[in-house]
Amino acid sequence: MALNKKPVHGMKDIMPEEMQIRDYVMRVIKETYGKFGFAPMETPCMENIENLSSRQGGENEKLIFKILKRGAQLNLETAKTDADVVDFGMRYDLTVPLVRYYSNHINELPSPFKALQIGNVWRADRPQRGRYRQFMQCDIDILGEESNLAEIELILATTTTLGRLGFQNFQIRINDRRILKAMASYSGFDEKDYDNIFITLDKMDKIGVEGVKHELLESGYGIEAVEKYLVLFKGMDASKDALAFMKEKLAGILDEDVQTGFQEIIESVNATKGEYFKLVFDPTLVRGMSYYTGTIFEVAMPEFGGSCGGGGRYDKMVGRFTGKDVPACGFSIGFERIILLLLESGFKVPNQNKKVAYLIEKGVSGKALCDIIAKAQKERQNGTQVLVTRMNKNKKFQKEQLLADGYEEIRQFYKEGLKN
Repeated sequence: MALNKKPVHGMKDIMPEEMQIRDYVMRVIKETYGKFGFAPMETPCMENIENLSSRQGGENEKLIFKILKRGAQLNLETAKTDADVVDFGMRYDLTVPLVRYYSNHINELPSPFKALQIGNVWRADRPQRGRYRQFMQCDIDILGEESNLAEIELILATTTTLGRLGFQNFQIRINDRRILKAMASYSGFDEKDYDNIFITLDKMDKIGVEGVKHELLESGYGIEAVEKYLVLFKGMDASKDALAFMKEKLAGILDEDVQTGFQEIIESVNATKGEYFKLVFDPTLVRGMSYYTGTIFEVAMPEFGGSCGGGGRYDKMVGRFTGKDVPACGFSIGFERIILLLLESGFKVPNQNKKVAYLIEKGVSGKALCDIIAKAQKERQNGTQVLVTRMNKNKKFQKEQLLADGYEEIRQFYKEGLKN
């Protein structure tokens, strides 16, 4: 029986045209983030299963690709739970591995530590447009910076990178988990119910205010609390200054330092940002990860119709490893979705070097072949990209392909000499 030539469902083969774009985007990302002082680092693709299942990854913990124990450690006959047969898992994001890495090397790293990590992650998810089971993530994180300078730098570094890649008219939506909690408290909900309420709130852009109201009532929450909660959102939506409206309504509930710091982030970014994006306060923004403790943000692109990245502050996660909390904040670009949008727009990698193709007739050999290769080597040393290949029978189709791939000049070498 023939082997299956298709990639695993939810994963994909990457063709040369896309690979060129991916490499280019990677170069822009590394170069831009490097100018902001982020240092590249790397973690293994696998982590201990207890780290990945620590109830910090939200819904993603249900999507872990688990790895069976090996050899004598694996005894399926006596196994009763996952812990009996599983010890590792494929990482589902880069944040948990980063925090484990930081906790392990904290005495060797600067403070604050500005980390850049690019790598594949795996989730047993339902594949769809822009969503795969294996995909690249690109994260920048600042650990050890408790002030909102971390948020400001992360937003500016991310938006500068997207701007360099040619993206325009996108939004950075920003909120704070502490604002979400203050709004729920103001409305009269119990703290133990906050996470469930936020899960419903996160659907606001899909089901609207009435849909959220219906779901909250269906979940058994009181009509008075639900209506008081939704009046807040309606009031902010109708107000010319949603932040001022929030500040007035949540006075005495939301810490003034939170309000001041949040306002400072918005003012600082707006004072220095480019014209290619808008920073928007969005009180319905939730972000699914339960490890977020403060500011949260998300990239919204009209071309994609959804999120193309996000992040936030997670000040309690390092303490899970070391016993001592360390302030931390991160921003992740949706790398695969960015690549998808560039491919769909017909993006071509800017070619800084001239591209020349040498087509050599099959009969050319010996000294003549050596002379051609020497000529190609000299051009390469001078910065020209030179493809040396044998001439196909269907020369016309071969030349058309080379021109489509960006080769500006095609030189044809026959036994009797060069023909342009």
